[in-house]
Amino acid sequence: MPITGRQLPWLAGAASLLIAPFLFVGGPDWASGPLLKSAWNLGHILLFALLTLAVRPWRWLSGWRLWLVVTAALLAVGIGIELIQGDHNRDMDGRDLLRNLIGGWLIIAWRSAILSRPQTSVRQLLVAATATLLLCFELGTTGMVAARQWQVHHQLPLLYDFSHQNPEPFWTGSPAVSADHAVNHPHSLKIDLGTDTYSGVSLNNLPADWRGFERLTITLFNPSTETLALTLRINDVVHDRSNHAYNDRFNTRLTLGPGFNTFTQNLTAIENAPDGRTMDMSQIRRMGLFAVRLPEPRTVYLSDLRLD
Repeated sequence: MPITGRQLPWLAGAASLLIAPFLFVGGPDWASGPLLKSAWNLGHILLFALLTLAVRPWRWLSGWRLWLVVTAALLAVGIGIELIQGDHNRDMDGRDLLRNLIGGWLIIAWRSAILSRPQTSVRQLLVAATATLLLCFELGTTGMVAARQWQVHHQLPLLYDFSHQNPEPFWTGSPAVSADHAVNHPHSLKIDLGTDTYSGVSLNNLPADWRGFERLTITLFNPSTETLALTLRINDVVHDRSNHAYNDRFNTRLTLGPGFNTFTQNLTAIENAPDGRTMDMSQIRRMGLFAVRLPEPRTVYLSDLRLD
């Protein structure tokens, strides 16, 4: 049985009520991967498109007033949602405001263009096309994340592809691409260490499944004539979703002499590191490399990072 114009707002409203709670409960958490987070964010577009269909603001407004009021209302609702999410330990994301607007704009723009046929104006088509381009931009962003994650999960035995020009999608701590001290790769990563209590980098976007490998190999270059002590920490998703206890992850000390230093760690030791359980080697989530309370800033280069 076809859906009539009178039924559509009711169905859109019902769907909105089903989707809206997921703004505050469920969904990706801090331990979730980039693709799930990116795909989940597209739900803002769907929700606010459905809400616009349900409310039907064109019943009271038209022309520029319709656009102005809807945009202001969506911004106000979106800001309120972001503030509430912040109080519930969920990350606030200003870009969600744009996604909310895209959902509403799509409905208003295409409704106007479709109902005006065959006298649809060029302006109406341009507005509808612009809203659609914004949607395609968001879909394309998620598509690029999906392509990047496919590459990440198929780059083993490398844990990081040193051919990347921008390490930001993979690391926190702001490592910099460098042509110095590279080993069998186009680049190395330059890591500047400060005098904070903990200073270093964390690889948060890496191949998760380490099963079938025996060793972790990491090569670092110390440009100083003085030794440098670093801590290597590795944890799985279970640790990320727990209280982050020190004895629930793998920790080891790396002492770097001048020049190149290659360290090899048996994966069995990593698997058995958590106290009272074994690490899930199919769900490795983060690898950190940091110094503790350095008396002065230092620099180190990461030249290779792989499984064997």
